[in-house]
Amino acid sequence: MSCDFMEGLDELTMSSIKVQCVVKEKNRIGESPVWEEKEGTLLYVDVSGQKVCRWNPDTNHIQSIQTDAYVGSVVPRRSGGYVIGVGTRFAAVDWETQTIKTIAHVDKDKSNNRFNDGKVDPAGRFFAGTMGMEVRPAELERGQGSLYTLNTDHSVRKHFDQVDISNGLDWSLDHNTFYYIDSLSFSVDAFDYDLQTGSLSNRRVLYKLEKDEGIPDGMSIDTEGRLWVACYNGGRVLRIDPATGKRIETVKLPVDKTTSLCFGGKDYSELYVTSACEGMDDAWTARQPEAGGIFKISGLGVKGMPPYSFAG
Repeated sequence: MSCDFMEGLDELTMSSIKVQCVVKEKNRIGESPVWEEKEGTLLYVDVSGQKVCRWNPDTNHIQSIQTDAYVGSVVPRRSGGYVIGVGTRFAAVDWETQTIKTIAHVDKDKSNNRFNDGKVDPAGRFFAGTMGMEVRPAELERGQGSLYTLNTDHSVRKHFDQVDISNGLDWSLDHNTFYYIDSLSFSVDAFDYDLQTGSLSNRRVLYKLEKDEGIPDGMSIDTEGRLWVACYNGGRVLRIDPATGKRIETVKLPVDKTTSLCFGGKDYSELYVTSACEGMDDAWTARQPEAGGIFKISGLGVKGMPPYSFAG
């Protein structure tokens, strides 16, 4: 098969992909999107805007609850409501009463730290990591963060420290591999994962980003076991094959600061991508007026996995 034909095939495949800004409200740092299948809503946070939000695509209505510190991630809870990583605390959110209650503290000796990205594993544990507070976007005191698990009995486990910006995380379809991003390493890493104990071992680099691809941020997995990575300051999402460590697809967006992503919609065939506008000057904002919005990518030809809920 000729190279010309393959290039034409690639263009044909990519031409079916549609990217549109569906949430036009600007988030300073939009992050942690989670599709809520039962409600048909998209859950997400605005990190420095200090709020947890829920968007209804049918009504285009956004509900939100304010937090008292930077909020890095939000996950659904099986018993109802949500759990968040806020400041240096794991906390429960009661959406009906609009109240937030602390579950556990971490990094008590590091007052300048905060939680960043987080996700629930297939056993119902909440994994989330910390980082130092940024002076400017992606500029911070390095090596201040750690990766933690909030167990279902509300005990906390620290896996490792010396993390710059704890970010994207997910699990393989067979639950034997944990994928993880420490953003300033510019790589996607893999660990052997023991679902029974929640233990990590055998860390290795899976994919190293190229210079023009930006900073790896949030991550999600599709039903074919391929990873999707949002690239901050790269204006794109990458599809990576963990079996080969190769990039197999790139989808570009009209904003540079793409932050995270999740699959959603009725059959999980739509990819929702959050973005940020923090740190952009007037000229940059004029060039990218949709920065801080949330984008829907359709026509990818793949579906994603439903999210897990915290079981504690």
